[in-house]
Amino acid sequence: MRGLALLPQTRRWFSEATVQSVPWTVEQLVAAKRGRTVSVVLPALNEEATVGALVSVLRSLVGGLVDELVVMDSGCTDRTAEVAREAGARVVHRTDVLPELAPWPGKGEVLWRSLAATSGDLLVFIDSDLVDFDAGFVPALLGPLLLRPRRTRQRVALVKGFYRRPLWIENPETGNGGGRVTELLARPLLNTLRPELAGVVQPLGGEYAASRVFLESVPFAAGYGVDIGLLLDAHTHYGLDGLAQVNLGVRRHRNRSLLQLGVMSRQILGAALPRCGVAEAPGSAGITQFVQLGGRFMPTESGVLVADRPPMREVLAARSA
Repeated sequence: MRGLALLPQTRRWFSEATVQSVPWTVEQLVAAKRGRTVSVVLPALNEEATVGALVSVLRSLVGGLVDELVVMDSGCTDRTAEVAREAGARVVHRTDVLPELAPWPGKGEVLWRSLAATSGDLLVFIDSDLVDFDAGFVPALLGPLLLRPRRTRQRVALVKGFYRRPLWIENPETGNGGGRVTELLARPLLNTLRPELAGVVQPLGGEYAASRVFLESVPFAAGYGVDIGLLLDAHTHYGLDGLAQVNLGVRRHRNRSLLQLGVMSRQILGAALPRCGVAEAPGSAGITQFVQLGGRFMPTESGVLVADRPPMREVLAARSA
């Protein structure tokens, strides 16, 4: 860790709250549940090629550590829902819950709606485009939530997974090139505006676990802003003692083009800046990018949804009033 410039409190947190090698077993976690329930949620948009294998692997945990396994359909136009059902998951379309609200596009929306579609005291989110998936991700993420850490009397609210993220084109020249948005945007942003979180290895990682109490108390950012939004909100409400992170080994998934990553980055920035006390300029919600047509570079405009859904606790309270 040459040249480490972490704040003292972050260095302490990294040492105490980072699990590099998981020491607990599934059996220990089942015993530690003590009446608490666990929901595993897979957000999915046209993932028929991968979702079936994930569900099949996760089924081995259902009935013991996991109480319900739900695939949240984010408006799929392929066989994702059918494949997921055949593999053994309960499939919930985004409009099956809170039908009075027109759906927003993106991951943040289905994660937010999953709170109204599940009942677990603890939730584990797993992206549905993973390949070579290991069911050990789930018990690894649940450990800090079910086993009270000795370092603090406060229970952990959010556990982030971290991992090596290879590119499909990875070679000795490119190295571990996955996580480009993390290295080029999220990490510099957190080091600058929320330096206490500089020790989080994968701030944008889609594999994490959290308590329902926390998740229902905070807003959910639209689309790809949801992951960093929840991290920042957990830190705001609980401090570093409410966070933990666990090494999950290797994460392989579909890599996206630079143009797609640019749109994703804009949405992440839109979620992070207000949570760090930085106001955006009026009318800045979109992004202008450039594509080459022959020998000319032409601008292309993309609209980006930068908005938050309100805390689910407030929504459900208003519905029952």
